[in-house]
Amino acid sequence: MSIETEDDLRGMEAAGAAVAETLRVLRPLVRPGVTTAELDALAAETLARRGARSAPRLVYDFPGTICISVNDEAVHGVPGPRQLRPGDLVTLDVTAELDGYFADAAVTIPVPPVSLRATRLVEAAEAAFWRGADVARAGTPLREVGRAVEREVRGRGFRVLRDLCGHGIGRSIHEPPSVLNYYDPRDRTILSDGLVLALEPIIATSTERTRLSRDGWTIRSADGGLAAHFEHTLVVGPGAPLILTAA
Repeated sequence: MSIETEDDLRGMEAAGAAVAETLRVLRPLVRPGVTTAELDALAAETLARRGARSAPRLVYDFPGTICISVNDEAVHGVPGPRQLRPGDLVTLDVTAELDGYFADAAVTIPVPPVSLRATRLVEAAEAAFWRGADVARAGTPLREVGRAVEREVRGRGFRVLRDLCGHGIGRSIHEPPSVLNYYDPRDRTILSDGLVLALEPIIATSTERTRLSRDGWTIRSADGGLAAHFEHTLVVGPGAPLILTAA
């Protein structure tokens, strides 16, 4: 969607704040022994306090409140009895609906102690987000965002998972345009003032491909290598974008 009125902006800010609060509550609880189901239950409580709902459950009948992906799981991990262990990389992906507006953010959290390479992978995903966000300005070709993201990721020795991408968002979870994490010369989209995007580098240690798990939801790196994910919902403008899901 594009922000066209003050009501649109207030609605998106409220949805973004619900997402940001949920991540803020969950992040310090990612530790050994906690189950992904316990984190999911707390996410549900936090969203409910804001009057928000789980967007994946609402739109896609996802079997959880949020997506929680561990290690080689890149996206759409289903919460359950799995206990977190030292060395895990845990991605919390929160998408909320509030009064008809949707916002989305994700972060990958290491459970210490983790390897130096795992730490650098997490850092690369976040750095790639900010590199792409810096390019995401009104009048810029969207493909330049993907170019900036992939250049940052590859420069740090990792790979973009090309089957996965960001998206427009606002009145539903997934809206046009697709926000690729690599350069596609065929993409002629020009970013416009007020356009709302979920920019989300999703990267892996050594592959660009993914595979679907037997549960029909969880998408993993094709070679079993670690994956990391960093995402915010932002509003494109003439200068630096407005980050709606910042804590």
